[in-house]
Amino acid sequence: MKRFLKQTILFLVILFAASLLLDVIYTGIISHSVNRNKIENVIHTTKKKYDVIFMGTSRANNHFVTKLFEDKGYKAFNYGISGAHLFETSLLLKLMIANKYEIKNLVLEADLSICNEKRDEGTTARFMPYIHRNAIIKKHYENEADFYQLYYLPFYRYIQFDNKIGFRELYEVASKKPTNALHNKGYYPLLSHKKGNMKNDISSLKVIRNKYYEEIKQICKQNNIKLTVVMTPMCENTKGLNYFDKVQQLYPEIHNFENVITDDKYFASCGHLNDEGAKKITKIVFDRLFESQKIN
Repeated sequence: MKRFLKQTILFLVILFAASLLLDVIYTGIISHSVNRNKIENVIHTTKKKYDVIFMGTSRANNHFVTKLFEDKGYKAFNYGISGAHLFETSLLLKLMIANKYEIKNLVLEADLSICNEKRDEGTTARFMPYIHRNAIIKKHYENEADFYQLYYLPFYRYIQFDNKIGFRELYEVASKKPTNALHNKGYYPLLSHKKGNMKNDISSLKVIRNKYYEEIKQICKQNNIKLTVVMTPMCENTKGLNYFDKVQQLYPEIHNFENVITDDKYFASCGHLNDEGAKKITKIVFDRLFESQKIN
């Protein structure tokens, strides 16, 4: 029995030491990457100045053509992240402020994300290598049910989010494999002529007073950032489009552009515009909300 106990303790010690060593190696390599995604780029950069930034989900990432604003004289960048929820968007904005970004205008896409206060697992993974080094990230995740495992168990977060920050990511960071995340000033065009699913059903979505949207509004108010919030188009073959009206009833300040583009030729899928559609919605947003502004 004593021998078994000693072997068990030895095994646990070796397991802990191995986990700690792997954690140090993975964190040391992945956390020094700067340009593979928008989150790490924000964490590693300071004092950037923008006239306009775009934030939100893939419906920001794929819908706002940064170049069209830059052609009008605005220094701009699209920080929309596919899969992100307002949970992560709020955190990313907090990191920008902490890193002394100067932002005049924030265009926030907040429509389908309004109904959800949960974190997105894929986007959360990108913050995990920095959870011990960045107090803002740590605090943002403190109320998550698995915070203690993520923070205190060595290597646990790399196992939990293996598909995003596992061995493949370690190898690609170490080999300096580039990505296109920062190309086109952050805008990711959907160029394929093959359409995705052109049907959708959002009738089950429930509008809520979203904690993280409220945080974003407060951050902008405290830092003199003009916040412009928009909802972008979905295809006509969507059940429950009155959801957008309900969002605007709860939040009248949100501009509803859901129905300004209806022709399927402008859509890559029911929830995402193609490149031509993105140019069209970006021009509409600029003409209606920015045309009269003067750049200082």
